[in-house]
Amino acid sequence: MREDTIAAIATPAGAGGIGVLRVSGDRSEDICRRLFRPRNTIARLETHHLYHGDIIDGETGHVLDEVLVALMRGPRSYTGEDVLEISCHGNPLILQSVLDAVLQAGARPAEPGEFTKRAFLNNRIDLAQAEAVADLVTARSERGLHQALFALKGRLSDEIRAVRASFVEVLTFLETSIDFTDEDIVLPDSGHYLPVLREAVLSGWNILATYDRGALYRNGLTVVIAGRPNVGKSSLLNRLAGEKRAIVTEIPGTTRDLIEVDVDMSGLSVRFIDTAGIRESDQEIEREGVRIARTRAAEADLVIIVIDGAEGFLEEDRRIMNENCDKRMVLAVNKSDLPLKVDPGELADLVPDADVIVLSAKLNRGIDCLKERVAGEWGGGDKNDGDVVLTNLRHREALREALESAERAAQSMETGESPELPAFELQEALRSLALVTGENAGDDVLDLIFSRFCIGK
Repeated sequence: MREDTIAAIATPAGAGGIGVLRVSGDRSEDICRRLFRPRNTIARLETHHLYHGDIIDGETGHVLDEVLVALMRGPRSYTGEDVLEISCHGNPLILQSVLDAVLQAGARPAEPGEFTKRAFLNNRIDLAQAEAVADLVTARSERGLHQALFALKGRLSDEIRAVRASFVEVLTFLETSIDFTDEDIVLPDSGHYLPVLREAVLSGWNILATYDRGALYRNGLTVVIAGRPNVGKSSLLNRLAGEKRAIVTEIPGTTRDLIEVDVDMSGLSVRFIDTAGIRESDQEIEREGVRIARTRAAEADLVIIVIDGAEGFLEEDRRIMNENCDKRMVLAVNKSDLPLKVDPGELADLVPDADVIVLSAKLNRGIDCLKERVAGEWGGGDKNDGDVVLTNLRHREALREALESAERAAQSMETGESPELPAFELQEALRSLALVTGENAGDDVLDLIFSRFCIGK
């Protein structure tokens, strides 16, 4: 338990119907009694009950707002401490005045993520669950939201602990073998434990293999729309966005800066980026736009190269394709409402790894097919919606290190080496696994993780 009491506004900045102020610490009930005036007389504040009344200024006695309050006594609270929540009207001036009164009554301002940090330190949640809280707040897609909720409910932690339990079982056998090597007792058969370790390592690698999919669910997909000037990139962006976001003219080079649009596609957050037409230019502004376009294409998960089907496949198109040959590509043959001078089959033969889609951004033809292509390859419509996937880079690195140590332990056992060697490797594996759930996370790790939270969470 922490020794002081913290307070913060828990709802987003700006006006709203209601706003919530959260207090945590051993002075929560005292603050409530000093500032809250219930509508009906109550002898005792019951835990986890809502009470209606007024919040007053502790110095002047003036009413600040008509509110609902709930006192949740620890350890049955979010932080494990006494927690007070005050639901006010959502005017920022009201919320700030109530927060000021709470601070004057003995609380201090909470640091970013401090409520969740206290929940972790008081063993209400583990570190993986704590990080899931931040992911739940910032999720950009339905799939990212689901995975954050799974992690918050402890499903990822349960799978990690299952792997850990097997490691502990094998380590116990190895340490028994070390401790009683000179004793006249019958030791367990080592042939039972190597398969246990191998199976646990396999389970761990299966979890690790979900990271690429999980990172997409968490961070979303970046798709750059590239091509020569005036091939219809901005028109395509507008169709994908479902509204006019980019200026469309017949003048080549209209788009100079990046235009970004976030679209939810089958539960996956996709950021489409319209870029400047790629060509040689003597104008400094346009050259800078082309440079930025090439940089963003190099960083993208997928590049849609738009080709003017009515004009034909030109050398500039080939050069743009060659610049992105190491990227995942979709070749979008646009302007199919006009007679085509591009053979989609020849394009497919030219770049066998890229999909070729014929469309008309002007008439909204082929746009759904393009969306299905983007969402399909990157997880849209995935039947494994209920699976837990790894979404956090820190978790991936810790799990990878643990599995590499466990692999070395298994190899040592298989070749009949002294039990001290695999025992050491399994101890290292357990230390790495503990970083995921936070059993041995240092203060520097915790400070870094919780500093990324918003204040009030």
